Amino acid sequence: MTNLNFEKLNGLIPAIVQDDTNGQVLMLGFMNREALEITKKTGFVTFYSRTRRQIWTKGETSRNYLAVQSITPDCDGDTLLIAAIPQGPVCHTGNSTCFGNQVSSSVNFLEKLERIILSRKNESIDSSYTAKLLNLGSKRVAKKLGEEAVELALEAENGTTERLIDEAADLMYHIQVLLVSRGLSISDVTEKLRQRHLKATPVNEMEESFVRGEKIWSK
Repeated sequence: MTNLNFEKLNGLIPAIVQDDTNGQVLMLGFMNREALEITKKTGFVTFYSRTRRQIWTKGETSRNYLAVQSITPDCDGDTLLIAAIPQGPVCHTGNSTCFGNQVSSSVNFLEKLERIILSRKNESIDSSYTAKLLNLGSKRVAKKLGEEAVELALEAENGTTERLIDEAADLMYHIQVLLVSRGLSISDVTEKLRQRHLKATPVNEMEESFVRGEKIWSK
């Protein structure tokens, strides 16, 4: 953050705002040094308006603020990526983003959940269920995971859709706790799935299909 290049755009730097919960791109704005400092100080995304030539905080009128979670410069130090949690529609049109109401997958939240679980490893066992579970060790987590798997299967046979989703969420949460307890990550699992996909659809076959303008779906 100390080597940002504001001179390339005459004192401004582009700032891409991304939803921290699902990775969706929300909007693009510009910051000068003052806007960046206000953003860091207040915790809410603040821009410099090129048309009005003044500082403005996103949401100061609509109350739909963007709560900052992290600020990351790119490799050249001339663009910022801001992860934020929107407190309402981002666009002045009422859309969820300035690029329309995109249908965005919330699968990326699994990575955020993993970071939360990791942070619980060093906390008191009285602070949360996750901290207590991690303290019990991977064998106890595995046992709990088995119980959750059975409950999911029972709901799939005789339960409601809502209960099925609840039990699936419980199972996925406990899978992530087990992975963290063994020093593993959800990305280790997704990488294994990617490797299996490549075996089912050889790389050379994929490359040839792209040349022909065809699509090959997962087998």
